[in-house]
Amino acid sequence: MMRVLLLICCCLALGLEMNAQVITYDNAKKKAQKSFDDAQMAVREYRMLDAIDLLKDAVRQEPGFTDAYGQMVITYVELKKYKEAIINFETLKSLDSPSIRPALLAYSKALAGEGRFADALTAVTIYSQTGKTRSEKAEALIRTYTFAAKAAAKPVPFKPKNLGDSVNSKDPEYFPSLTIDGRMLVFTRRVNSKNEDFYVSEKDDSLGWMPAYSIGAPVNSANNEGAQNVSLDGNMLVFTGCDFPGGRGSCDIYYTIRTEEGLWVDPMNLGSPINTRAWESQPSLSADKQTLYFARETQDAGSDIFMSKMQPNGKWGYPERLDSNINTTGREATPFIHPDNQTLYFSSNGHQGFGDMDIFVSRRQPDGSWGPAVNLGYPINTADEDASLIVAADGKTAYFASDRSDSRGQLDLYSFELYPEVRPLKTLYVSGFVYDAKTQKRLIANIETYDLSTGQVAATIRTDKVGNFMAPLPTGKDYAFSVNRKGYLFYSDNFSLKNVSPDSSFYREIALQPLDTSAVLVLHNIFFDTRQFALKTGSELELNRLVALLRENPTVTIEISGHTDNIGNTKDNVLLSERRAQAVVKYLVDKGIAAERLQAKGYGETKPVADNMTAAGRAENRRTELKILTL
Repeated sequence: MMRVLLLICCCLALGLEMNAQVITYDNAKKKAQKSFDDAQMAVREYRMLDAIDLLKDAVRQEPGFTDAYGQMVITYVELKKYKEAIINFETLKSLDSPSIRPALLAYSKALAGEGRFADALTAVTIYSQTGKTRSEKAEALIRTYTFAAKAAAKPVPFKPKNLGDSVNSKDPEYFPSLTIDGRMLVFTRRVNSKNEDFYVSEKDDSLGWMPAYSIGAPVNSANNEGAQNVSLDGNMLVFTGCDFPGGRGSCDIYYTIRTEEGLWVDPMNLGSPINTRAWESQPSLSADKQTLYFARETQDAGSDIFMSKMQPNGKWGYPERLDSNINTTGREATPFIHPDNQTLYFSSNGHQGFGDMDIFVSRRQPDGSWGPAVNLGYPINTADEDASLIVAADGKTAYFASDRSDSRGQLDLYSFELYPEVRPLKTLYVSGFVYDAKTQKRLIANIETYDLSTGQVAATIRTDKVGNFMAPLPTGKDYAFSVNRKGYLFYSDNFSLKNVSPDSSFYREIALQPLDTSAVLVLHNIFFDTRQFALKTGSELELNRLVALLRENPTVTIEISGHTDNIGNTKDNVLLSERRAQAVVKYLVDKGIAAERLQAKGYGETKPVADNMTAAGRAENRRTELKILTL
């Protein structure tokens, strides 16, 4: 009796009307039965549109055919046509309230698909309460819609903008990737809805995105190439190739390099240990190209996100599965590491979300681990699958694929402004080239940037064959910048990005000096407080590099000289500069460098390199220098 009363109350809560004239499969006309049977077969064969046409024919034959309306609700949900599913459910419940339960679960998904999570929660709760047995699926949806109803009540800002006809077409476009300067967009297009190829659009300052063109052979081929990521300098492309000749599994990760002439070389399989017999896909390179993130799917663990680091020998290290703040017992995919190298975006159905795959963000912690996954919120995330989001170096412009009402055909690429709470650090960059100071010949060199406050490496990159480089610099910090090549003095610089202008850019033509007598190097990253000679924290990075240089060249002797501006007493300036030079020499001796290889000299204000009449000039004159005396 209590179950009957509960069912009646639930039906009243949904506004159901009892109807004595029940048309079911058993008492429907033969033609209606035949259409219904054919529709069921079409559903089993995943011909959903055919199934809808057959079900419509069935209700034309029998306008009160409840089984047909119930199946239409379920089939429209499969097609993600939620409004049509809701309309047919409303018709169903007006015809025969006792038979609505089989369609209630689908109805709740349709309501969620329309963003009506509170109504979806009511519907799935009724489904759960009126069942004879426990439904784990319903219980999971109750948890999901409870979270979603609360979160959707406070929607996040979201105004997506279609990238337009220059990028989007009648074919599906998806998996966007972007260079650090925001001028090169690479994406996947399924040409004629069959073959996946890569296309490129370049940005013009006044005209916006220019007409996209195929990346061409040898990268595009008769095989499907997809899920690509272009390096931030635009010279390397990592991507997914499935069922390629010679592949290790169903899908492997490949890479190609762009030559000086702008041509892409034949793609190469990344090989072991990145690729295995499992499914590897959706690669994302760190800004310095030293870390690779990707998704791997195995039969025992599902899909998880892994990372691999480049080893000193130039090969990728053994991949590590990211920790439990990222990976769950559910599915994780589409990783994107922002140019700041600290913010990871990914998709998951294992963290609390809105129904299917949602997009999350996690931030790297000081100890290198990943922080809690944060759902980007509604309506960025919906009840449907949401994935494959990237964020430009500016830290606020996000790109993603969607099949919204203004799409040119199917999936299109969109951009929107990401709200502040889930933004990464805005990332600027320093670019330029390295050359030999004597011969002017371009050089291959190693470049490192360090966070001066922590001493941690921010990026490690290598110039290309003609010395060009592009190094990321996330804003809000101060960085030491070092360029190294064996047989040369290292070059040092520093960048303060705590209060930098949003439009700042940095360009350096860096002359490396061969190890030679009389070669002089300014040590930009040795710091002292005003009128003090004690080494400040942060100087160790430069000093340790100097230690390494002297150990690599055990016969070299050097002079460390201190210099000041012209503020203050001349004699005091000489004394101060000498004490600063002595502080550096003491550090080197304490690190095991023989004292007889080192000389300390203070020149005070006697050797200016800039005009002491300006603050900038005086700052240049306050310096510590290294001079090679003998080899």
